[in-house]
This record gives sequence, structure tokens and C-alpha cells, in this order.
Amino acid sequence: MTRVSEHLNQALHDLMESDPSVHLLGEDVSDPYGGAFKVTRGLSSRFGSRVRSTPLSEGAIAGVGAGLALAGDKAIVEIMFADFVALAFDQITNFAAKSTSMYGRPVPVPLVVRCPTGGNRGYGPTHSQNPQKHFIGVPGLSLFEMTPFHDAGELFARMFGLGRPCLFFEDKVLYTRQMYRTDDLFRFELVDDVARVHLDGAGRPDCTLVTHGGLVHRTLDAMRALLLEDELVCELLVPAQLYPVPRLPGLEAAAHVCVVDDGAEGGTWAAEVATALYPRLWDRLRRPITLINSADGVIPAAPHLEREVLVQADSIRAAVREALS
Repeated sequence: MTRVSEHLNQALHDLMESDPSVHLLGEDVSDPYGGAFKVTRGLSSRFGSRVRSTPLSEGAIAGVGAGLALAGDKAIVEIMFADFVALAFDQITNFAAKSTSMYGRPVPVPLVVRCPTGGNRGYGPTHSQNPQKHFIGVPGLSLFEMTPFHDAGELFARMFGLGRPCLFFEDKVLYTRQMYRTDDLFRFELVDDVARVHLDGAGRPDCTLVTHGGLVHRTLDAMRALLLEDELVCELLVPAQLYPVPRLPGLEAAAHVCVVDDGAEGGTWAAEVATALYPRLWDRLRRPITLINSADGVIPAAPHLEREVLVQADSIRAAVREALS
């Protein structure tokens, strides 16, 4: 089976082969290094000057990428660690995103900014964050995240097809996971471009979980424990598009909804999902939507302390049990 990192690499090869207007920029993306997580391996050898390793300046990288997009090409920018996207905030939010609509007519800006996110690798406070929430609500900007259920090539085509800059988050732990695999108890299907993971023949679930790609496997572990040890049936919805929040399928039958987000508490993607769902589900909900987030604190490097801050399978299970008790 193909790992997520290999799948992304193949998708980039296919994209650059099929579209000569695509450029890729980032720190150490060229061979022989091929990017910090080897997602860009082989691209510079195959596509030459269309793949460029850049100086250590996230603002410059994002600005050049946006300039290429404004000039009629397409650009993929790699931020080595998502934490560093803060250094490109001005170029992304005040230049790239605003350029789609501030010139008196719609202007396409086909720019994708790839951001490896998340912890559980012992990288410490400045290399382990999930900064998705800081870009929610920016006019002209869309947010996506890689999942083990969505084809990366289709996602790149979809992002470029929007004609607006997109942030594309990729959880670092997900890179080593296999594509299109779930826990052996569950099966998945794509419904309106949202992955639905469920137990065959289980009927109405006790709880519907909504999460982003990097938390899929921790959420599946929690679902298994809830089923086998607590006799609670859950299903899981995983959108690849984070913002604007897409319509999530099947929730009209949900007994309870729980949104799981690996970002720190406060102003989160989970809260944005809940805000989108309340008007739709208000007359059906038995209790408020449960939000599960990482703790409000920096992410330690020590593994035992890191697990206390970031969302884990046991914290998901505990939150669901409490909500349904």
C-alpha cells in the first residue's frame, strides 16, 4: 500500500508533468534532499528550474509564489514546518488573498501553500503546531487538509480550479500512514467529497465525530474503544476542505455531534464547524455540540508531556463518554 508521503509525491509529479505552468518553491525542496519530509523528492531532477530551493525566508517564498500566480502561472509553495507560516502571514493574507478582488475585477491567484503540521514527533513548541485557525475567515483564502481518504491529485486540481490562494495542511504523522486504510472494524466512503467512516449495519450512531485529516487515526482508535468497551457506536466525517466549511452529509440523523480539532483552544476550526452546524441541526440536537481541542499551552518536546497537551485517542473517548453520560 502507498504511504501518504509517497502519494503526495506522485501527485506532484503527475501535476507538474501535465501542467507546465506549475512551479514549486521552498527551502531544500530540490534533490538530493527532496524536502524535509521527502514529499518533493525527484521533482527538481525531472522538472529542472520549475522546482527551486529558496533562501530561508517564508515571506519571500510566499510573495514570489503569489507573484508567479498573478503573472499567469501556478505556484506551490512549501513551508518546511507549518509553524513558520506565521512569517508569511502578510504575503498570504494581505497580498495573495486580497489580490483576488482588489483590482476592480476578479483576478485568479492559483497559489497553494503546503504546510506540514502537528506534533507527536517530539519537535517541541515551535515545530509542532496546528495553525489552521489563524487563517479562518480571511476573504479570498481557502483552507484544505490532506486526509488518508482523499486523492491528492484531485485536491491539487480542485485548489487550483478555485483561482484563489489555498493553504494545504499535511500532518507530519500522517505522512507515514497508508492511503485508503481504516481500522478493520470500519469502512469508509466518500459522500459529497467528505469521507464517512462507519460501522456496517449499525443503524443510527450514538455520536457523529467530525475531524480533520491529521486526527483520523487517533479518532478511529477512540471509536474502536468506545464500541468494544463502552458499547457506543460512532461514525466519523472527514472533510478535505476546512474553510469555507463544506456541507457535512448525514447529520440530520445524528444523536450527538462532536468536533475534534488538534489546534489549541480558542477561536478554533472546531468552533467554526459548530457555528456552521447549529442553524442546520438546532431542532434535532439533544445536547450542545462537543468541541475537543488541544490544551491552551505550548507543545513540549518530551513525549509524555506532549501527549498531555495534544489531542489523543483517550481524550477523545473520555469527552464522548462524558457527553453521552
